Amino acid sequence: MEILTDDGRSLELNASKTGQVIALLLVRCQETVSSDTLLEELWGQRLPRSARTTLQTYVYLARQMFDRKLAGLPGREVLVTRPPGYAILAAEDSVDAKRFERLVTEGKGLLDGGRPDGAMARLDEALELWRGPAFSGLAMGRVLSAHLTHLREVRIRAISLRVEALRRLGYYHELVPELSSLVAFHPLNEHFHAWLIEALYKTGRRADALLAYHQLRTVLDQELGVEPSPVIRQLQYEVLNHGRLEDAAPARGVTAGDCPG
Repeated sequence: MEILTDDGRSLELNASKTGQVIALLLVRCQETVSSDTLLEELWGQRLPRSARTTLQTYVYLARQMFDRKLAGLPGREVLVTRPPGYAILAAEDSVDAKRFERLVTEGKGLLDGGRPDGAMARLDEALELWRGPAFSGLAMGRVLSAHLTHLREVRIRAISLRVEALRRLGYYHELVPELSSLVAFHPLNEHFHAWLIEALYKTGRRADALLAYHQLRTVLDQELGVEPSPVIRQLQYEVLNHGRLEDAAPARGVTAGDCPG
């Protein structure tokens, strides 16, 4: 996790407790984060006797860092005391996590409004903000860990919305490699498997679609002892029997007839 200054310098937050304080205040920028919440993040249920005084020290060190690194902007104007705790007064759009969530919300709105091309643009912009695991290199307590879980779930949502936009546009050829990677990283996500089966079938790879179904069935049986959902079993039946999937819009993109020679 890092802070980029207006002149392009990078301030990396280290694994110290001061870094934890700054990280938590940033992901909840403009909000007042109570001292109790910060104490829980830093020490959980094992509060030292001097916890509140020590927290004040970490806030002081954070302000000193801002004083040194953010020329012309006093630390007390960035990290403010606001009972019952503290807040960082950064514009929400200057924090990647906040901007990411806004873009995903906008992407969903465009998709719901029947504008898959516009949704794709927003969702691609959102997903490009991910450069690796959130809060990488930082120590994390319960509160930051909860934020990490939230961001991971929103990312999965963004990926799912992007896949849906591609499906509506008929770009099944482009979806096959992307969904193959997604099922490898999320082997228990039945939505990704269902979309892969569909994309394979729509691009003329019926045998591969059936193989993808059997791979899902094996994973679910070995890991959870369950069968695929009724929706996916119906999907397999339709692939086997050339069901309604064949009547849907044809796939766009490169086909065998488009290949040179």
